[in-house]
Amino acid sequence: MSRRHELTDEEWALLQPLLPPDPPRGGRWRDHRTVVSAILFRERTGITWRDLPERFGPWKTVYQRKRRWAIDGTWMRICDTLRIDCDAEEGEDWTVSVDSSSIRAHPHAAGARHAPAVDHPKKGKQQRTNRARECLGRSRGGLTTKLHLAADRRCRPISRHTTPGQRADCTGFAQVMTGIRVQRRRGRPRTRPGHVLADKAYSSKAIRTHLRRRGITATIPVKADQAANRRKKGSHGGRPPNFDRERYKQRNTVERCINKLKQFRAVATRYDKRDYMFRATVDIATMKIWLRDLTKDPRDTT
Repeated sequence: MSRRHELTDEEWALLQPLLPPDPPRGGRWRDHRTVVSAILFRERTGITWRDLPERFGPWKTVYQRKRRWAIDGTWMRICDTLRIDCDAEEGEDWTVSVDSSSIRAHPHAAGARHAPAVDHPKKGKQQRTNRARECLGRSRGGLTTKLHLAADRRCRPISRHTTPGQRADCTGFAQVMTGIRVQRRRGRPRTRPGHVLADKAYSSKAIRTHLRRRGITATIPVKADQAANRRKKGSHGGRPPNFDRERYKQRNTVERCINKLKQFRAVATRYDKRDYMFRATVDIATMKIWLRDLTKDPRDTT
């Protein structure tokens, strides 16, 4: 029997084979299910590590295991494995939606320490360099991180990338597309969707050229100023890009996916100092979304 915010028996049966084996130890050892449930409890509630309930054991054990698996890429590998053949239903017409969202950083997230920046001896430039290194940017609301995300039609995360919060949405598009990697039971993984949906923030010549070279159909509305400039040039402005209004109605799937991720308070507000730890937090929330989707009763429409 699982408690609220923890793994169910069905989810654990699916997740257990994907975790590293328990190492041989002579002392006390917390099993993986207890530790993973503690990590999920912390990410969902946003409490500090020291405030974890006593039933999970020492908080340092939980934190160190999350950190160790974030460094060696265990969380990312789990998400990649859960996404095996997720494009099988759509085939060549597999559609992916791309968008980004600003994440407010807690004041404690700005306390990361770095070695002095040699290229920027001045203190102000050094601080800006250190923050950018951890994907922390100064926006109107304070320190923020921008989460770039790609999601499929079932509102499940496919790829993610982080940048400082003041960066434009389009700056993370190439990295998000590069991160799309759907493994197959046989053969090479799929890295190219059939269709990409995005809003006007991604309406640029560079992005459209990038998608066209890879053979990906794009449904991106044209900005008003871009359309006006094309009309001014007359016949030299070229033909406007194709735009499918009916297909564009499906773009809200990525926004719904972002809302699912932000149900985890540690994603909605960044408490992690290091960027790799925050990316691990996003991967853990992604893992929970995929586990819930894969174990959900088909008759359940909620």
